[in-house]
Amino acid sequence: MALQPLCRGQGQADLGSLWDWNVTWHTENPDFTPCFQNTVLIWIPCIYLWACVPIYFTYLHRHDRGYIQMSHLNKAKTALGLLLWLVCWADLFYSFWERNHNIFQAPAFLVSPTVLGITMLLATFLIQYERIKGVQSSGVMLNFWLIALLCATITFRSKILHALSTGAKIDAFRFATFFVYFTLVLLQLILSCFAERPPLFSKVVHLPNPCPESGASFLSKITFWWITGLMVQGYRHPLEAKDLWSLNKEDTSEEVVPGLVKNWAKECAKAKGQPVPMMYSPKKPTKPSGSSGDVTEEAEALILKPCQREKDPSLFKVLYKTFGPYFLMSFLFKALHDLMMFMGPEILKLLIKFVNDKNAPSWQGYFYTALLLISAGLQTLVLHQYFHICFVTGMRLKTAVIGAVYRKALVITNSARKTSTVGEIVNLMSVDAQRFMDLATYINMVWSAPLQVILALYLLWQNLGPSVLAGVAVMLLLVPVNAVIAMKTKTYQVAHMKSKDNRIKLMNEILNGIKVLKLYAWELAFKEKVLGIRQEELKVLKKSAYLAAMGTFTWVCAPFLVALSTFAVYVTVSEKNILDAQKAFVSLALFNILRFPLNILPMVISSMVQASVSLKRLRVFLSHEELDPDSIIRGSIKDSDGNSIIMKNATFSWSRSDPPTLNNISFAIPEHCLVAVVGQVGCGKSSLLSALLGEMEKRDGTVSLKGSVAYVPQQAWIQNATLKENIVFGREVKESQYKRVVEACALLPDLEIFPSGDRTEIGEKGVNLSGGQKQRVSLARAVYCNADIYLLDDPLSAVDAHVGKHIFEQVIGPKGILKNKTRVLVTHGVSYLPLMDMIIVMTEGKISEMGSYQELLEQDMAFAEFLRTYASAEQNVEDGNTNSPAVKEGKQLENGTLVNENTQAQVMSRQLSNSSTYSGEPGKSMQQNSTAELQKAPEEKAAWKLTEADTAQTGKVQVAVYWEYMKAIGLFISFLSIFLFTCNHVASLASNYWLSLWTDDPVVNGTQQHTEVRLGVYGALGMSQGIAVFGYSMAVSIGGIFASRRLHVDLLYNVLRCPMSFFERTPSGNLVNRFSKEIDTIDSTIPQIIKMFMGSMFNVIGACIIILLATPIAAVVIPPLGLVYFFVQRFYVATSRQLKRLESVSRSPVYSHFNETLLGVSVIRAFQEQKRFIQQSDLKVDENQKAYYPSIVANRWLAVRLEYVGNGIVLFAALFAVMARHSLSPGLVGLSILYALQITTYLNWLVRMSSEMETNIVAVERVKEYSEKEKEAEWTMKHAAPPSGWPQEGKVEFHGYGLRYRDDMDLVLKNINITINGGEKVGIVGRTGAGKSSLALGLFRITEAAKGEILIDGTDIAKIGLHDLRFKVTIIPQDPILFSGSLRMNLDPFDQYSDEDVWMSLELAHLKSFVSTLPDKLNHECSEGGENLSVGQRQLVCLARALLRKSKILVLDEATAAVDLETDDLIQSTIRTQFEGCTVLTIAHRLNTIMDYTRVIVLDKGEIVECDSPATLIQKKGIFYSMAKESGLA
Repeated sequence: MALQPLCRGQGQADLGSLWDWNVTWHTENPDFTPCFQNTVLIWIPCIYLWACVPIYFTYLHRHDRGYIQMSHLNKAKTALGLLLWLVCWADLFYSFWERNHNIFQAPAFLVSPTVLGITMLLATFLIQYERIKGVQSSGVMLNFWLIALLCATITFRSKILHALSTGAKIDAFRFATFFVYFTLVLLQLILSCFAERPPLFSKVVHLPNPCPESGASFLSKITFWWITGLMVQGYRHPLEAKDLWSLNKEDTSEEVVPGLVKNWAKECAKAKGQPVPMMYSPKKPTKPSGSSGDVTEEAEALILKPCQREKDPSLFKVLYKTFGPYFLMSFLFKALHDLMMFMGPEILKLLIKFVNDKNAPSWQGYFYTALLLISAGLQTLVLHQYFHICFVTGMRLKTAVIGAVYRKALVITNSARKTSTVGEIVNLMSVDAQRFMDLATYINMVWSAPLQVILALYLLWQNLGPSVLAGVAVMLLLVPVNAVIAMKTKTYQVAHMKSKDNRIKLMNEILNGIKVLKLYAWELAFKEKVLGIRQEELKVLKKSAYLAAMGTFTWVCAPFLVALSTFAVYVTVSEKNILDAQKAFVSLALFNILRFPLNILPMVISSMVQASVSLKRLRVFLSHEELDPDSIIRGSIKDSDGNSIIMKNATFSWSRSDPPTLNNISFAIPEHCLVAVVGQVGCGKSSLLSALLGEMEKRDGTVSLKGSVAYVPQQAWIQNATLKENIVFGREVKESQYKRVVEACALLPDLEIFPSGDRTEIGEKGVNLSGGQKQRVSLARAVYCNADIYLLDDPLSAVDAHVGKHIFEQVIGPKGILKNKTRVLVTHGVSYLPLMDMIIVMTEGKISEMGSYQELLEQDMAFAEFLRTYASAEQNVEDGNTNSPAVKEGKQLENGTLVNENTQAQVMSRQLSNSSTYSGEPGKSMQQNSTAELQKAPEEKAAWKLTEADTAQTGKVQVAVYWEYMKAIGLFISFLSIFLFTCNHVASLASNYWLSLWTDDPVVNGTQQHTEVRLGVYGALGMSQGIAVFGYSMAVSIGGIFASRRLHVDLLYNVLRCPMSFFERTPSGNLVNRFSKEIDTIDSTIPQIIKMFMGSMFNVIGACIIILLATPIAAVVIPPLGLVYFFVQRFYVATSRQLKRLESVSRSPVYSHFNETLLGVSVIRAFQEQKRFIQQSDLKVDENQKAYYPSIVANRWLAVRLEYVGNGIVLFAALFAVMARHSLSPGLVGLSILYALQITTYLNWLVRMSSEMETNIVAVERVKEYSEKEKEAEWTMKHAAPPSGWPQEGKVEFHGYGLRYRDDMDLVLKNINITINGGEKVGIVGRTGAGKSSLALGLFRITEAAKGEILIDGTDIAKIGLHDLRFKVTIIPQDPILFSGSLRMNLDPFDQYSDEDVWMSLELAHLKSFVSTLPDKLNHECSEGGENLSVGQRQLVCLARALLRKSKILVLDEATAAVDLETDDLIQSTIRTQFEGCTVLTIAHRLNTIMDYTRVIVLDKGEIVECDSPATLIQKKGIFYSMAKESGLA
């Protein structure tokens, strides 16, 4: 040995040889030789530290976290370090002193203290250097002290034993120094476990709720102890967003995103091979007078030539550059873990050998047990560090991708915007970013799986020789089988998705048109339609269930088949091959390891394929062209030469490939000027404004704007924020200016109506504002920001005339707020033109004339022509103002702003109800007459939402819910599958137990007896196991399908039976969610989870049984470990469930904000607010990650705790086996430890699955929730069915009828008494909210009577079934709703009528000619909501429905949204002729339609105030007279 000379001394001083097996191994009392103790054991820690220093030093040098003040802890560590150094030097000087006195000790006594002393100095220096660099707790140092202590412990034991042995000579000085050294190292180790205070000047300190991770000690970090606080808190009460910690600085968007964006920009520039990205538009055409066509060709040539040489920038490289370095750490951890994985089987081999060898000293067994524990413990720590790095990288990747996509979306050109829809871009953020996240956890398997396979095969070969190949062959055969199953599953999945989409689309329509379904009593027809689609879906599900059963079968039986084939080949090849415990169980342990990489590889590969697709999509999006910020010259207002906007020979197009939209435009607009841009529709007025904003591609010319710009788009863009935030738009709030703006933009009356004034929350895309209100808010935003140039794109078109006039005078016109600004107004309103300073007339993308109003009139060209046509049109508007669609807001008379003061509260109630129902029928849904109701509606909605969020939080519901689910499956199948599960696991345990008996067979003459019997039974047990697996797999899958069929039918039926009020209170999103998300969970997730959960549970129980069989004494420790496990799991589930919920709640704002940004990107760019929006988006992403980060750490926390419970089981299994080794056979020991080794994995799975079970079984609970909701009356009553010909004459009587919408509200209709005779035509009129529609709803029992009764032909309608009633009374509703499906289905969903009848009704409804021209005639597909028919045609289809039914009573709810007058006349004349003998009730908004009716009922505040023929009422000069007068009929 090279070290031998160091141990040579004279006489007594000689330390002997370095290594002696007899001293160290073959003895009852092992020890190391003195030479080894004084050299190697002292040097191990030194070598470790010196090896780490160079890497650690550079790391610290680069990562400076700020400086930590000297603390007591630090002083103590430093002092101890120096003391240790002194102790080592003391030893050294003592050696010199001995030499002086001619005592020559071995050279080791000089060398070792010197080395150790220098190392201690280095350690002390590192302690200080870490403090300066801000390291709060150091892993490197902790490990150093730990290794030093372990090495010293061995020597310590040795010295004690030496001292105790009789007649030993003791070196007192060295003895003393060693004990001092030992104590000091122990103290250092203890101190290293604590963390220092946080560094000064670090950013962490300023966060409101900093994450304890950065300040946690090294031990706390590797065991994830620092999150325990949050877990305890989550266990005590459900976590809320305010409990979450801030993100670590290195995980926030502001740290992560810029890195990626910067690297991407570099990569793009490199790919193009130019220092800066070049803009291709040629600044000046080379041919001076070339036609514009030549210019574009030239531009294209310029574009194409360089493109051919360009290579695409590689996004993968960029991601690698940005996240690679941190991710590389995971490589090391993974490799380390893979190597350590094989420690288990190897130690098992040694243990079995030990049990076999009865002469081996006992301590060896304990030594192996300790090794097993240490290797398992280290494996746990390393594996979860690896996972943690992967997940954090995944999280950062997602943050970076979302940030990069968002930033890119703000700068891409309009032509690029057209290539990807909003949905696709949102998908890039959600789906594709998620794919990267998933891949980050898998990607290492690409090299790790093959490595594991090779290692396992190598060890197996050593164990069993070539017989292994048989097992490997089986495994390889199963790989393609699994691949085929995966491929098929994928095709089925696609089919399933398709049916599911169809079903959800139909459900959406049903929920949106539920009112129509109820009025026509069509629920059953649509229920059948949904169930038809559902049937298809279940067919596909069944097929995939069979496949899944096959998959489970191969996955569960693979290890067994492999073992069987290997052992069979091994024993049959030669008689001399003996299957002993060591070979059998070590091989089984290795096969168990092999199983994982072989199964995961296909998953990894498919995950990589998906990620590469996503990578490409992202790359394409991030490579889109960007707007050229320099195409428009923006100057400051100071240096303008009197003109604030100048365009010279400018030509613009929307994209490079399009022909120019604006040609050769030149004009100059002086400061403070008011300019109108007019022209026909589509002549390029809006494009001109877009060009000024720089939204278009400039081909030629110059454009300059002086000063800041504000922009009002044609379609107002409203954010989901409060009204005030929409107007202020990120500027500072100046109250006086704000008030002036709101007043000028005519928003004051609106503010008075809103429930909480300007703090009212406005929904997405401004749903709760009318068109005119949106436009005014949009205008107010521009006015408030006080810019120099205003570009207004027809802001007055959506508001009605008098409001428009007010706004023009107060804001835009020569006396308005903006009189000192430059204003460019695109307009169609002729009346404002005389007031303009200058008018630009556009035709076909060119400016045809320009000048003041007078000049243009004198030229008598296109403009004068334009004036003539429009002026006459406006004249018409003045005449027939009520019917004209030109007064746009007039459409919303019911709905909006033009109602005199006393009805304002009601109007608002209309608006609210409008936004909270689906049908969007102007306020038909809940006409409330009380403002109290108003406040209640939003509150009720909030309460409703809250209860929904809480349904999943109760931990107690569970048992009942499981029972519900079992009942849905069918109790027989439930118990059958449990029975089969048990059979499977009993067979599995039996086969392994049989194997242990086989291996214990005595060996006679080098062979074992009865190998055939043994092999046969082993095979038979295996086969029975396979059959049971297949059985339970099928049972669970088919049972799952039964359950989901039953639950879906119940849900559908219960929802359709709910009364109308339920649908008005419940957001349709929530209902659709039940039908999509929850049903999908029940369809595909729950059966899988049940299988895995049951599998893991039985596995754990099986393992415990085997361990108990082998070593019954284990019964003492398994229960306490079980308890620990149980507590850990409860803690975890409570917190993790809530974190999941918080994460999903905070995810939607990210996407909705993004959606909003995409819609309003031109406004954001015009106001130059990009920075603020980017910050907002980043904030929202960080909010989401704030919930996601603790949830990944919680998973690690749980896994580490559980694996330690599992490691405890391994320890005790091995320990008791060693203790009882004389009574145990090697076979049983092998079996027991084999199972113990697997138990950690099973425990992990069990907790995952049980928490998944809890999270997913909630779906059943939420679906069942609706069966408890209130229902409307029975659809049909057998005993009370009306006679078949009822109603004969159609006589309707109201007796003291009263109606209220909810029990806690006032009556909407009070004591209505009236008799309408059969065949009478009656009009019902009244102001908004008088209760007209309520009367109709009462007749259909959409709302049940509060008092009184309605009789039809003497039958009380409250006593018969709803369908019996609704089939006999027909309504033509106010807004015509069609469902997607054939035209015929829309007329006659039950297929009751013949084709002739249907054609007849179409002819009478004046639709026959139109339908005959359609290619599919009656089977013409209507799109969702009937979008492919005009509004008028839809109204006529509703008329055809009524004609087809030919019922005795017809209710006509006249359309407010004016159908054009022709259609209206058609409908009226048809009704007069076709329904002559029927009773017709018309709810009239336009009085001219009912002037020839027999009677008119006038309602006011829910009571009948007048009732007589129209002529009589006009003479009475009452309410009817005043209404007629307003309409110009009296």
